[in-house]
Amino acid sequence: MTDHLLEIRNLSVEFHTAAGTVHAVRDVSFHLDRGETLAILGESGSGKSVSASAIMNLIDMPPGRITSGQVLFGGRDLLHLSDEARRDINGSQIAMIFQDPLSHLNPVYDVGWQIAETMIVHGTPRAKANSEALRLVTRVGIPNPEGALRKYPHEFSGGQRQRLMIAMALAMKPDLLIADEPTTALDVTVQAEVLSLLHELQQETGMGVLIITHDLGVVAEIADRVVVMNAGEIVEAGITREVYHNATHPYTRKLIGAAPGKGRMHQPGAEAEPVLQVRDVVKDYAGFRALDGVSFDLMAGQTLAVVGESGSGKSTLARILLRLDEANSGTALWKGRDLFTMPPSELFKIRRDLQMVFQDPTQSLNPRMSVYQLISEAWAIHPDILPRAQWKARVAQLLQQVGLRPDMANRYPHQFSGGQRQRIAIARALALEPKLIVCDEAVSALDVSVQAQVIALLDDLRKTMGIAFIFIAHDLPVVRDFADHVMVMQKGRVVELGTVQQVFDAPQQPYTQALLAAGLDPDPDVQTQRREARLALAGA
Repeated sequence: MTDHLLEIRNLSVEFHTAAGTVHAVRDVSFHLDRGETLAILGESGSGKSVSASAIMNLIDMPPGRITSGQVLFGGRDLLHLSDEARRDINGSQIAMIFQDPLSHLNPVYDVGWQIAETMIVHGTPRAKANSEALRLVTRVGIPNPEGALRKYPHEFSGGQRQRLMIAMALAMKPDLLIADEPTTALDVTVQAEVLSLLHELQQETGMGVLIITHDLGVVAEIADRVVVMNAGEIVEAGITREVYHNATHPYTRKLIGAAPGKGRMHQPGAEAEPVLQVRDVVKDYAGFRALDGVSFDLMAGQTLAVVGESGSGKSTLARILLRLDEANSGTALWKGRDLFTMPPSELFKIRRDLQMVFQDPTQSLNPRMSVYQLISEAWAIHPDILPRAQWKARVAQLLQQVGLRPDMANRYPHQFSGGQRQRIAIARALALEPKLIVCDEAVSALDVSVQAQVIALLDDLRKTMGIAFIFIAHDLPVVRDFADHVMVMQKGRVVELGTVQQVFDAPQQPYTQALLAAGLDPDPDVQTQRREARLALAGA
């Protein structure tokens, strides 16, 4: 028997692939107590999500195989329980929040039915389950909760879908909550609210939280202890503050050094003629105004960051500018030509100059196409750009640019982690060497070191090729490091627009000030001060 709520002993997991055996987890051991939060920190492919999947019995076997170890929960080894016994535990005593909500929410059922189903399966009467679903949706901050219960997953933003997943996981008040990148898609204010909610629930129920993340700010905000994984092994473990300030392993020090928001801010160069002039853009959806008179200019080789909470209109603006949706009114002049009135034949030619990296790579990458096919498809559509004989070498070069190996070109999207899939999407956008790239949360799913690498790559492309970026993000430290100008949106309107230094050092609007105050710092001491200030302000 063990006194720990959860104890992992000498866990090893491997996967058999056509290229050989992949040792995803190697002899991993850690524990979690009631009322405690343990963070597993590491980059994509480090084995942190595989370790969590082993706890939940979610590893596909084959090709996966648990070769050694124990997973002790309340003293029972979960690896030796029957399927029926595991079903009784999963959902009621152990719950999980997944990284990709759209892949784990059923598209054919409304979200109210799906949240209630979790409770009904474990014996809760339907009326009580429906009432509890409404309470949960309200608590995780979904607007118009009664109406939201009747909506389907595709009708919510990425951040809202993640909140719904959290509501579903909390339905049975589990003893152990496993959160796999639970706040990756959330705005800074919602992220702070969700982490605060998890802490409140811990205080109420004494549940243990195992949080898997690549975000050092999340670790600093919520974790009591941290385990650092690299290449399937634990390289460092300890109290969060001690690990941050006194890291002993080179990998841990590299992660801490790559944390964004500590460098010098960009100083925009001399103003030139704008390549994109957006004026008074309006977009309505069934009586709802998603964009309300949005205007801005974008210069060649500069980055405009667009920040704001889910539902502020950021992604709608991106889709409008690329003619994936049509504006109700307004203009968008690309080098003097209005994108909104451009005929299809001319728009087709322009598209090679305007590329987009979408927020959710699972939905934007065709699962039936290999990475090579996904990247080279652009040259098949625009055959005058690159001779076919050069495709293979160029794909290899692009993969290396975004931190992937050339030999990954023959794999398919499902064979990659979430962060790796986003890197593939970025490589695909770079294939046509565009003049403008719209990045819709393009680096939010990336590990800190890879994020720094990709931002450095985008910055180099901006300097050497004059590429302009519209950088939609909720990660304010990344915005601080990368952007020239910042546009803050709220409810479809622009509430503040200025240089990155103006907005970060002297924000004028209360909404902007609230966004900045909700940001997370990787230093646990700094984050503790921010949390105490935020709590004092809330109590005032």
